[in-house]
Order: sequence, then C-alpha cells, then structure tokens
Amino acid sequence: MQPLVHFAVPGDLSTLTGGYGYDRRMIVELNALGLDCRPLMLPGGFPEPDEAALARSEDMLAALPDDSLLIVDGLALGTLDNCAQKHAHRLRLVSMCHHPLALESGLSPARAERLRRSEHRALAACRAVIVTSPATREALVQDYAVAADSITVAMPGTDPQPFAPCTGNPPQLLTMATLTPRKGHDVLIDALADIRHLHWSARFVGGNSFDPAWASALQERVKKHGLEQRIAFVGATPTPDTEYRQADLFVLPSRYEGYGMVFAEAIACGLPVVATQVGAAADIVSNDAGILVPVDDAPALSSALAQVLSDDQHRRALQQGARQAAARLPDWKQSASLIVERLLEVRTA
Repeated sequence: MQPLVHFAVPGDLSTLTGGYGYDRRMIVELNALGLDCRPLMLPGGFPEPDEAALARSEDMLAALPDDSLLIVDGLALGTLDNCAQKHAHRLRLVSMCHHPLALESGLSPARAERLRRSEHRALAACRAVIVTSPATREALVQDYAVAADSITVAMPGTDPQPFAPCTGNPPQLLTMATLTPRKGHDVLIDALADIRHLHWSARFVGGNSFDPAWASALQERVKKHGLEQRIAFVGATPTPDTEYRQADLFVLPSRYEGYGMVFAEAIACGLPVVATQVGAAADIVSNDAGILVPVDDAPALSSALAQVLSDDQHRRALQQGARQAAARLPDWKQSASLIVERLLEVRTA
C-alpha cells in the first residue's frame, strides 16, 4: 500500500512562480517514486490571509484524520502558526520552506517581525522541514532555531534542455520573475538606463498580479528613462523554455532568493547569468558561468552587463561555462528521493 501524503498549497497550484512550479513538480515526482501524494488546496491570500481564509484553512486541517502525513507549503504555514501548534500532536507536519517569509522585500519592520515570530512557532510544530537550498537551511538554523538534523535540502531539479544559440542581434537580455520588490527589477531598469548606448534589448517575463502597484511603478520607471522600445513587459508565460532559448543573457538582481529556480533553468539552457550575491545564487551561478554583483547596486550591475555585452569573447566564455555547469545541476528525481526518504522517517517515527 502506498503511503498517503497530503500536500497543502495555498491558492492556485497552477500559479506561474518558481515556488508553485517546485510544488507541482514534486507532487508528480513523489507519486512516481511510490507515494500517494495528494494536493490539498488551501484558500488564497497567503501570506496575508483574511479571517475567512484562516478559518477555512483551519477547518481543512482539522478534517484530516489523526496521524496523517501532511506537507504544508511555507507560504501558508508561516501564518498558520496557531493551527500548526494545535494539530502538532495528531498530524505528522512537514514544512516545505522555500524561504523565510520575513525576508520578503518591502515589508515594514513590524510586519517582518510578526511574520518571523509566526513562522518560528509554525516551524516548531513540524517534525521535519524541507528546504530548497543550503542557504535557506542555514537561515532556519541560525534565525529560527530549527534543528539542523530535522532539515532536508532538496534543491529544485532541472530537465535537460537544448542550449540557446545565443546569436541575437542585438543581444537579448532575459529576466524571468514575478514583478515584486524582492526581484529587483527597479535596479535592473536603472542599470540598463546607464548602458543605453550599448546594443541590447530586454524582456521582463513575469506576472504583475501579486503587486499591481509595484508593477505599474516599474512601467513608469521604464518610461521615465525612455526605454519603452527596448524593455518589453511580457507577463507570465506557461512556456518559459521558449523565452530561454531566444535569449542571449539572463539577468536577475534579486534582493533575496531562497534558491532561484530561474538561475538553474537559465544555466540548463546554456545562458550566461548576471545575478546578485544573495541567498542561494552563489550555489548555482559559478564564476565561469556568470557574474555576481552586490545587492541594490545599479552601477555594479550596469558595469557587469556592459562587460558581458561589450566583450564577445568574454560572453562566449561564460556561455561555455554555463553549458558545462548545466551537466552538474541536480535532476528532479534525485531531489524527490531525498524528500521521500525524510517522509518515510517521519511516517514511521
């Protein structure tokens, strides 16, 4: 008999973000490895749920039979601390933590502290925690008092991809991320304005519904710099592979990343990467495959981009480095196997 695992995810599982993409793929992979993994769709609105969403989520968890094995995505778990504490004695709770909620950009200090406290309590109710990078593991150990031996690092996998030819004229820059402050699109726009004299075009792929005001401000920023003809806001896409294959360089100046699946996806397609020295980016982007710059440093970012765009030999060397790095990326089955091992431990403990 297959072990039954409930996987609680807030909102719409088909949402086009890295975190939801990870959850979708892991549900598939866990089933392929012999578990009976069933999505449990919680209401939307997390990590700022209204009272109705909280009440409905609590009812759904309360309805699960005693001793159920339950994974809860951290986007919801971090604010379900009271519910997690209430059911910790009867449910085998496992957190799927993509990154600590309090590290989201744009939060007031008070809001960040409330999230930190609630997530701390929620994590304390879990029997195991799954994270997507060593950087997130370290953050939970150091800042959330999570026992190191209870954490499993299951990095996102990648599927083999045809390498992008990288022959664009002009070179096409690709950034793929939801339009939220944490992703640093504002810094990228300012950096691109500083190298308007160079030959390039840019595509910003990512949904604008998570923070419409911020998305609108970014578009105004592009207009202010007079870059409307060079920077295209594409919106979310169900076919990201097409975007990678048409690009020549991937760039994303995030203010924080728990992992950053898009970096691995870009490298899997053989794209050179320009990113920031945050979170797990350094674990993915090696020196021979890209350039890392300080956070919130538009001049450093524009300098790195200019270096790659102005020197064809250097860009080709990074392209070759990315192609070599692609062979070292983990695959989904390997990562899912680590989760299965941990879940079976939790189930039998």
